[in-house]
Amino acid sequence: MLTTFPPMNYRPIGTTNIKVSEIGFGCWTMGGPNWSPANGQSIGWAEVNETEVTAGINAGLDAGVNHWDNADNYGNGRAERLLAKCLTTLGIDRKSQIIATKVGHSKGTAPHGFDPHHIRNQCEQSLRNLRTDYIDIYYFHHGTFIGPGYDTDQYDYLLEAAAVMRTLVKEGKVRAVGQSAYSDDDFERAVPIVKPDVLQTKANLRFDDFIRQGSRGQALMDQYKCSFVAFGPLDQGILLDKFDPKNPPQFVEGDYRTSRKDFNPATLQSVRDKLAKVRQHFASPAAAGSAEDIAFLSSVASRWVLSHPHVCSTIPGFRNARQAVCNVKAGTDKPMTQEEAQWLRDLFAK
Repeated sequence: MLTTFPPMNYRPIGTTNIKVSEIGFGCWTMGGPNWSPANGQSIGWAEVNETEVTAGINAGLDAGVNHWDNADNYGNGRAERLLAKCLTTLGIDRKSQIIATKVGHSKGTAPHGFDPHHIRNQCEQSLRNLRTDYIDIYYFHHGTFIGPGYDTDQYDYLLEAAAVMRTLVKEGKVRAVGQSAYSDDDFERAVPIVKPDVLQTKANLRFDDFIRQGSRGQALMDQYKCSFVAFGPLDQGILLDKFDPKNPPQFVEGDYRTSRKDFNPATLQSVRDKLAKVRQHFASPAAAGSAEDIAFLSSVASRWVLSHPHVCSTIPGFRNARQAVCNVKAGTDKPMTQEEAQWLRDLFAK
């Protein structure tokens, strides 16, 4: 698939010299179906086709994507291994790419995912999976550092986990440190100790808690000079108007979306009504439901996130070249104005 794209823009990670493409690619989908060992809940995605994934990566590279976000528990290492295999197959120079991965979601045989020995072991395994000798951005996968200890019911791993991460940086195995979390409380507790270069969590038109002006997240990033990577900018396809409210999608076992409540008729119809107004306001020339329309909505959604302070990259997921091309349109369209961003904010706040 040969497609010509305008130049991609790049933004720095914190105060480091690492620059990532405004549109990065999330690799969660590459892990395929998966289940939590703790409770059996679906935490993966539908099965992927390696040939189609490789074509998607190639399309992203053609558009200037250099930012790949992975984790050790995506398919229990499968997503890391598949990314490495695809980049190798395509003959890509490792130094030209910014590869992120995470630790802490899965505990393996350790008492807790942030057990110091577990962090080091998982780092070494991720290095092997990714066929590299360094990780560009290594995230703590969540902010829950308290768990069972060896001799106590509860143990706080935060200080020890942060110390191990700093050691990995000194050893050259990690270039930049990231902190992912799902609450302001967790970020505010972890950031002063971890001192990450970048934060990552969910942000999109339907959920802007962490990037909203005046939010606790923004204050934290101001104070500690952190950048922000937004996952879920397309809200797993909901913001692309891909799903029929009269016939909501059904997902296979092992796919995380089976447990999401937003794929229901009322929510899908409400979002569809708002997206109709988006098309009208921005004078979209594409027919609703067409490939061009989906790419238009993708661009609006990601450019809206990118219009916020501290945001350096959005990382929509992908499964094939068609979705990859849809994702990158935001990185090659003109930046969103603050007036446009405010109109969208008001629309989705209703």
